[in-house]
Amino acid sequence: MNLPHNATNPEKFVADLCAWIEQEGVSYYDETVTQLDHALQSAYLAAQESVERSQVVAALLHDIGHLIIDEHSRREDFLSHDAFHEKAGCLWANRFFGDPVSEPIRLHVPAKRWLCTTDDAYYERLSDSSKHSFTLQGGMMSSKEAAAFEAEPFSKEAVKLRLWDDKAKVTNKKVPAIIAYQSDLLACLHVV
Repeated sequence: MNLPHNATNPEKFVADLCAWIEQEGVSYYDETVTQLDHALQSAYLAAQESVERSQVVAALLHDIGHLIIDEHSRREDFLSHDAFHEKAGCLWANRFFGDPVSEPIRLHVPAKRWLCTTDDAYYERLSDSSKHSFTLQGGMMSSKEAAAFEAEPFSKEAVKLRLWDDKAKVTNKKVPAIIAYQSDLLACLHVV
C-alpha cells in the first residue's frame, strides 16, 4: 500500500490514508512508542483541548514526514543527520489540507527550538531522541530566529502542537483508534 496522492474520492482518500498510517506507523522514531501510537496520542491530546479540527489533524499528521522519508529507529543512519521530516510532511499535507494543517507541521520543529530558547526548563523535559534531534535541527535559536518564528502566522498553533507532541510518548496509553479522526480528516480535506 502506498501513501495516497489523489483525493478526488475523499472518503477513499481518507480510508487509504488511515490504512497507510496504520501500516507504516508500526516503526519507532522515539524510544517509547510507535509512530502510530505517537500520532494517535498527539491527536487525542489536541482533541481534549477542543481546538479547531485543523489542529487535531495537524497533531495526527505532524510526523507523517518520518513515514514519507522512511525515517525510523531500524535504519542504520537513524538520527545521524537532520532529514527535515517537517518539510516533507508539510509539502504533502499542504497539497491536501492547506495551511491550517501543513504550517503547524512545518513549524513544529522550529517550535521545539523556540521553546528550548525561551524556557530554560523545557529542554530537560524532552525525550532522549528529541534532545538528540534538537542538536541536529539547529539547537538554540538566535534572537533573530526567535523573532522570525514568532512572526509566523501559525507559530502559536505550532507551539501547541509541539507541547502535545512532547506529551504523546506514553507506552501502552489507551487512546481512540485512527478511525476516530476520519471525520476530522474529511472536514479539513481540500479535494484535488
